[in-house]
Amino acid sequence: MEFEVPLRSVLPGGAGQSDAGFPPAPEVPAEPRDSATVALIRDGADGGPEVFLQRRVRGMAFAGGMTVFPGGGVDPRDADASVDWVGPSVREWARWFDCPEPLARALVCAAVRETFEESGVLLAGTASTTVTDTARYTDARRALVARELSLAAFLAGEGLAVRADLLRPWGNWVTPEQEPRRYDTRFFVAALPEGQDADGATTEADVSGWQRPAEALADAEAGRCALLPPTWCTLAELGACGTVAEALTTTRQIRKITPRLTVRGDTVRVEVP
Repeated sequence: MEFEVPLRSVLPGGAGQSDAGFPPAPEVPAEPRDSATVALIRDGADGGPEVFLQRRVRGMAFAGGMTVFPGGGVDPRDADASVDWVGPSVREWARWFDCPEPLARALVCAAVRETFEESGVLLAGTASTTVTDTARYTDARRALVARELSLAAFLAGEGLAVRADLLRPWGNWVTPEQEPRRYDTRFFVAALPEGQDADGATTEADVSGWQRPAEALADAEAGRCALLPPTWCTLAELGACGTVAEALTTTRQIRKITPRLTVRGDTVRVEVP
């Protein structure tokens, strides 16, 4: 598959940038780091899903200035097998993402942790309930961000479990080989739990909010925001879903994708092998 997007939509700084934004791949590409990202969705008032997006602070080592979904790298403690778990088994997640079971556990836990740290939405609860008010966990959220607390310890202290049933596997994208920092990112989709709302209380983003996928893509086309190719594709896929329920029941065949990017004037060609 190939598609083209305006240069200004994938490089913060706009069309004035050139091939310098995509240097040649080194002889030995950097090893991708495992990471997880979550597209939080809710049904919009006028129909169709809305997605929670954040613009990363400019100057960050990776994707500074880009508009993204909440997410980040896997912490070694995310693989803690003591965490209580509700929903599809670790074995199922390992099958969906074609990875070892310890990594599958870590990816799901990283998805829950990063979503809570960056948006305040907590995909946790008990076997019969989901957290509806996260205000009481504000201090724990700060401690998680500071790496003073692990997800497993936080949940155990509050009598909570990871609600893996609230997440759906969506995709697996790897940063192109020419980038000095690379991530092997598993994409998840999750509906905003009833009673919760997403906020922008993170130092990693300067703008946060809900938007229809088509509107976010239009902003990128017009140069009002910048999207990485995986974000662009995921928004297009979610925008094709009529409701949140449709998105959550969509059957996905997950495969690892490493796109190739080529600058041609003011356009970027994205090749998906």
